[in-house]
Amino acid sequence: MIDPQIAAFAGLAALLTISPGADTMLVIRSVISRGPAAGLLTTAGICSGLFVHASLSAAGLSLILLKSALAFEILKTAGACYLLFLGFQSIRQLFNNGKVAVDPTAPGGPHAGRKSARRAFIEGLLNNILNPKPAVFYLALLPQFIGPSDPVFIKSILLAGIHFVMGIIWLSAISLFFGKMRSFLASPRVHRWLEASSGVILIGLGIGLAMEKR
Repeated sequence: MIDPQIAAFAGLAALLTISPGADTMLVIRSVISRGPAAGLLTTAGICSGLFVHASLSAAGLSLILLKSALAFEILKTAGACYLLFLGFQSIRQLFNNGKVAVDPTAPGGPHAGRKSARRAFIEGLLNNILNPKPAVFYLALLPQFIGPSDPVFIKSILLAGIHFVMGIIWLSAISLFFGKMRSFLASPRVHRWLEASSGVILIGLGIGLAMEKR
């Protein structure tokens, strides 16, 4: 028999997963800039961040974020600054090479490949950890799905695992969808337009996050 608490959490987590936002935009940006493999690594980083939120919630740090306006503002500001950084980084890339766009499918050397892989994963991880929305979701709502007799940490990690699987499936599908369009994305004009668009959207998300009220 399915635990009704787990079923309820899965429903809310599914809605959060498919809602477009900074995570989705970052995955698309990663595919555009570095190819579908980078998009999958960014996805892995984003979804891994869920276990950080779950662990903090299980540790009782939810009280700090929920009851301290300063802590919430610090997290929100850090997240907004990170989105702005990524957005301006995308736009800056348009001018680094003049009018020549970088082919997102072009292979690199082993060192460059490892560096790009780490960067894609870390970008996704930081984007999720510094985003107040999943933080508040886990810190405020996760305890509601844990019974008095449940082992708090184990149940928290289990729920995060469910959300992790949903996120991997959804964001990987987005990565592969845009990856299928790599021949179209490789066009210099299209590549520049998409880089500019993703940069502007990330900047807009950063500004929106900075202005968001608690």
